[in-house]
Amino acid sequence: MQPIVIGLALAIALVGSLGGCASPGTQLNNEAKLGLYRAYAGEPAGSFRYFGRLNGWTPLGDEALAVWTRPSEAYLLELFGSCQDLDFAPAIRISNQASTVYAGFDSVTPAGAGAIGMRNIPCRIKTIRPLQVKALKEAQRELREASAVEREQQGG
Repeated sequence: MQPIVIGLALAIALVGSLGGCASPGTQLNNEAKLGLYRAYAGEPAGSFRYFGRLNGWTPLGDEALAVWTRPSEAYLLELFGSCQDLDFAPAIRISNQASTVYAGFDSVTPAGAGAIGMRNIPCRIKTIRPLQVKALKEAQRELREASAVEREQQGG
């Protein structure tokens, strides 16, 4: 339980240091969300197993995203440069080699008719870092609760 508390303190300090990027009652901006995910990411891994279906994904700006391969297994993918339309794409495609996604070789491609200016340009994966899913979800829950308390105190 102590690593969660330390990680949460780090995440709260990071969010606070971003100078009001998230006001009470609003969601964290992409920079703050990416900082939170980085706080709960492990050391870089060269690859992860991928069987053609994701359990979910979250864009974290235009240079990173989190992908869930199972409800309890997720990875932070940081990309080489900006990935056009990542924030607006309703779906993504991930290239893979024999059901394995490799950093430095495979790509994420924003996909779907709803994406703004969709050009289906692949974005190469720079790093893959496994996420501590339970700790990340706990930190997100605690940040939501802290935001609710702050809203309540300001609203009277």
